[in-house]
Amino acid sequence: MAATIGRVLRTSARVAAGGLKVTAACQHGASGTARILPAAALQRACFSTSSSRWSPAVTQPAPAFKGTAVHNGEFKDMSLADFKGKYLVLFFYPLDFTFVCPTEIISFSDKASEFHDINCEVVGVSVDSHFTHLAWINTPRKTGGLGNIHIPLLS
Repeated sequence: MAATIGRVLRTSARVAAGGLKVTAACQHGASGTARILPAAALQRACFSTSSSRWSPAVTQPAPAFKGTAVHNGEFKDMSLADFKGKYLVLFFYPLDFTFVCPTEIISFSDKASEFHDINCEVVGVSVDSHFTHLAWINTPRKTGGLGNIHIPLLS
């Protein structure tokens, strides 16, 4: 499983068996060791001016979330519970209608069936509203939009 996910993501991955496992924040100390931070510490660190480095921590449970997503052109309420028993890749991007992000989002969308084959779902998340997500999806790719994609975008 880990090798397959690593190939799909084109990176190395270690995945624990069973249960829902997704990306969580991990802080690297000066010694190079990593530790998972509790939610309160994570919130403080996010508003800190510290030069700490952050990286994904594959296999760590995600915090509960819920929101409105756009999937297949429709609005859908979505929560972490919807993915119980599956692996989940949550990726975050800054804003819709930027000219950097579409490439990566479209790449995830193009690989969606490969993720599904290994019992893994992919969800993109940004601070934009679900209305903005829908407008970006409905904008043709040749004019900077996403066009038809196969993954949900969560607000």
